[in-house]
Amino acid sequence: MSSPAIAWRCLPFDALHARTLYALLQLRTEVFVMEQTCLFQDMDGADALCFHLLGERADQLIAYARLVPAGLKFREASIGRVVTFPGARGGGLGHVLMREAVRSLHGLWGAQPIRIGAQARLQAFYQQHGFEPDGALYVEDGIDHIEMLKR
Repeated sequence: MSSPAIAWRCLPFDALHARTLYALLQLRTEVFVMEQTCLFQDMDGADALCFHLLGERADQLIAYARLVPAGLKFREASIGRVVTFPGARGGGLGHVLMREAVRSLHGLWGAQPIRIGAQARLQAFYQQHGFEPDGALYVEDGIDHIEMLKR
């Protein structure tokens, strides 16, 4: 039996219900802080200015990305906080999420270049989605990163 389809929603911050906001912050903390054992300020003040892509299955948040307008983090629009629920991994969900994130970003702000600050270990993953390295490695919150650009 196959899993139910993923329902995608892309919402501005002010349209997030309290339970939805709690779920996305919980998922980000579970992966970025706990799983990756990285102490950092996840709630960085940018969420209110971004759109939030939510992938839900059976009323559970299983995929999330933050869509950042041009000029906020980089000159270009950006996709950040890309995360999948640990129990839902292994079936290509990350690739589905990235395709949906690019499609949603272009739907919001038109076709344009997208810059990301990728964890260096995920460079090959992002290259599969058309992102190319654009700069030197740098360390952010104790993790090697690299800026990548999808033209």
